[in-house]
Parts: sequence; C-alpha cells; structure tokens
Amino acid sequence: MSQYAIATFGAGCFWGVEHFLRQIAGVKSVACGYMGGHVDHPTYPEVKSGQTGHAEVVQVTYDPGEVSFATLLTFFWQHHNPTTLNRQGVDKGSQYRSVIFYHDEAQRDAAEHAKHQQQTHGYWKDKTIVTEIAPAVTFWRAEEYHQNYLAKNNQPTCHLPFY
Repeated sequence: MSQYAIATFGAGCFWGVEHFLRQIAGVKSVACGYMGGHVDHPTYPEVKSGQTGHAEVVQVTYDPGEVSFATLLTFFWQHHNPTTLNRQGVDKGSQYRSVIFYHDEAQRDAAEHAKHQQQTHGYWKDKTIVTEIAPAVTFWRAEEYHQNYLAKNNQPTCHLPFY
C-alpha cells in the first residue's frame, strides 16, 4: 500500500483549483480551506474580508506512486496567473494570492526549482512571478458548502488553462 502525501496550493478562488485537481489520476482527495493567517478557525466571511491573513487554498492528498509533486506543480502554474500580486481575475486581496505551502524540504526545493524554471523558460518568463513559497502551517478546512462547490452547484469554473 502506498503512503499518501499532502500538497497545498493557493491560486485564487479555491473552487476552480479544486475542480481541476480532482480530475488528476493519483489525486485521492482535495479540500478547500484556508492557510497562512493569524486567526484560529477562520470563517469564509472573515477570510474574504482580507483581515485574517489567510489565503484560500486547496489541500491535496495524493499518491506519489501515481502522480508526482512536480506534476501537481505543473498544474498549479497552468491554471492561474502567478504574476498578479494578491489578485486572480476579478478577485482582489491577499486571500487570493499565489502561494505554494510546502510540507517538507523536498517540496520546498521542487517548488523553488519550478518557480525558477517558469520565470526563466516558462509561459510567464516575460513577467515577474510573485508566487510565495512558504512552510505549511495549520490548514483550516472551509465550510462544507465550499467543498466540491462547482459540481454541487452545476457552475462553470473560473479557472482556465493558460497553456
């Protein structure tokens, strides 16, 4: 039996990121939530206000024997704009920032390498990537109505592949 790993990404509104990640083979579960702030047990209205310091994130449980962290990073770079500080599309505020929260040194190294590759050779090479790379802290699961929101509400995603 494989041991699962955890990855945590912030790429704007968590609904679209969650939707796309659920479609990747080897991803076992995806949860919407909040990370990186200074308030315990934050609520969506608190996070949305921008006053808690949290980012909207998705926490991914995956099987490294089926999908690599590098593959998840490729997804991350393809499904949001990492060059807009505290903004994704019409969503504005630090809660929508581009961030990779790493869970171990191997993830940190992979995230730094991928960011460098994107900055020098990738789609975003002509713009400055502002993605934060930070150690994972407490993940606060978002309210249940946010989980698998797009599927439950038959809504289109706001995230589209850029390349």
